[in-house]
Amino acid sequence: MRNIKLTIQYNGKRFCGWQKQNDSLGIQGNIEQSIKDITNESVKITGSGRTDAGVHALGQVANFNTECNIPIEKIPNALNSKLPKDIVIINAEEVNLDFHSRYSAKGKRYRYIIYNNRYRSPIYSDISYFVKYDLDFEKMKKEAESLKGTHDFKVFMSSGSSVKDTVRTIYDIDISKCEDLIVIEIEGNGFLYNMVRIIVGTLVDIGRGKIDNSMSSIIESKLRSMAGHTAPAHGLFLKKVDY
Repeated sequence: MRNIKLTIQYNGKRFCGWQKQNDSLGIQGNIEQSIKDITNESVKITGSGRTDAGVHALGQVANFNTECNIPIEKIPNALNSKLPKDIVIINAEEVNLDFHSRYSAKGKRYRYIIYNNRYRSPIYSDISYFVKYDLDFEKMKKEAESLKGTHDFKVFMSSGSSVKDTVRTIYDIDISKCEDLIVIEIEGNGFLYNMVRIIVGTLVDIGRGKIDNSMSSIIESKLRSMAGHTAPAHGLFLKKVDY
């Protein structure tokens, strides 16, 4: 038995998300079908975590067990020949049998792209959040620093989540601007449901002047109503998973 670790890129626009649904294969199901096509084995792949409908990935990680003897260096091309064009395996490696793409993960880094212009872009519309309002970039950058460290991030969790422990550690957050694009990258040991998207929505509302409270006071409140809106899924990318 071999344990194969895959690194995957995908454009999530037309998928229901990572996980299979009753009426859709999702990204997971498409990859499982491609594995069956080349190995004749029905396997279940385990992802590092679920991504919602519309969310993209630059470095999603998944693993599966197989008895096939296909050389590891040939697996990406073999799978890609069966996958739709918006899912690509960019790396495959053989790992120890006890490796688990979710439970072995030490942290994740996400990227979020905002397109800040008076007019919508036909180029970036599927991969960025269009914000037509003027944003105070320096204020957003300054307030984002309060997110670093270990905090109870309950304020940034969508209602309805059943998670009991809402304490997480943010190792790094970086906000950069190039012409009309604002790129937010955030890395931590784990994230609550919709946490990154709510953080982005809060930063946008701070940048617009809709929220006057500091980021530190928002975190301390632990009240979802104190934070900003949930930014749309299509601006979010899972950039990498650390092990």
